[in-house]
Amino acid sequence: MGEPLKPLNIGIVGAGKISGAYLSTLERLTSVRLTAVTDLDAARARAVAEQAGDGVSVAPTVAGLVARDDVDAVLNLTVPAAHADVALTALAAGRHVYGEKPLAADRKEADAVLAAARAAGLRLCCAPDTVLGTGTQTARKAVDDGLIGRPVAATAFMTTAGHEKWHPDPEFYYRPGGGPLLDMGPYYLSALVHLLGPVRRVTGASSRPRAERSIGSGPRAGQTFPVEVDTHVTGVLEHADGALSTLLMSFDVRAARLPRIEVHGTGASLSVPDPNNFDGPVEIHRGDGWETLPVSAGYRGAGRGVGLADLVEALRGGRPHRASADLAAHVLDVMLTLMDAADEGRALPVTTTCERPAPVADTSL
Repeated sequence: MGEPLKPLNIGIVGAGKISGAYLSTLERLTSVRLTAVTDLDAARARAVAEQAGDGVSVAPTVAGLVARDDVDAVLNLTVPAAHADVALTALAAGRHVYGEKPLAADRKEADAVLAAARAAGLRLCCAPDTVLGTGTQTARKAVDDGLIGRPVAATAFMTTAGHEKWHPDPEFYYRPGGGPLLDMGPYYLSALVHLLGPVRRVTGASSRPRAERSIGSGPRAGQTFPVEVDTHVTGVLEHADGALSTLLMSFDVRAARLPRIEVHGTGASLSVPDPNNFDGPVEIHRGDGWETLPVSAGYRGAGRGVGLADLVEALRGGRPHRASADLAAHVLDVMLTLMDAADEGRALPVTTTCERPAPVADTSL
């Protein structure tokens, strides 16, 4: 019998609302171990450390956290505007990085982070890892197995009245780096790349119906704040293999009955569950009504943070990790190019590309 494999030690930077979702997954994973946390709000960092249990320390700063001997990788859960700075600090200290989406606020920052990871020989990962769950992966297997014939088109819709209704500090959603496309688009675009491959050209339009919003919950309820980005975005994506995806991302829709994602092929249509979730029914229509496909691929029982488990297996097996920074950089470029196309009123080429990450076999955590 060999020595048991050591878990990957994780330090969290950013103890905001999303950290709770990660904690509930990390505590179930034997391949990772949370050792430290830091946040600009020390009280918030202490609360997360206490929630995580014994053995988790509070670091006073990001620099202090990445310098610790018991941190192998940084889980970057900061606001989008800080993603690149935190990643660069961690990479400079020799730590792998797994970050929340988007990879960075703009192309220049994304290129800098990618270059730093390559130069250091470190792993750079980026959410979403929801696409590694059974929902998107079962749908992908159906596409790859030819169950819908040749993919022709897809639709992807995310509509809500705005995150300020439930988030107590929603301003960052409405500043550069936020908005419905950069906030929720990574889930939908990552799923579309898994399903149909990279995007080569886009066109789009966008609008900003309201100049300010009001906080709807928490101690600051009723306070208003300015809207600095477009909040309704629509576009058409041309995938490298010729399929066309229609995208709608909005913080301005009160109610809708739109599907999340559908993929239409020459032989059948596929209904794909919400890519912001890990599971959900995958349905196919071959001409005689919708039928639910059995789960056939993806991490079963997954939650936010399963991408870290996939990273550990990738490090141990010497293979690429699936929550790929190259995919995240391509998704970011698609979103920014779509916004450029909306501003210019014309179709624009997407200058980056990526490989589709390897599919996930039917796997129980």
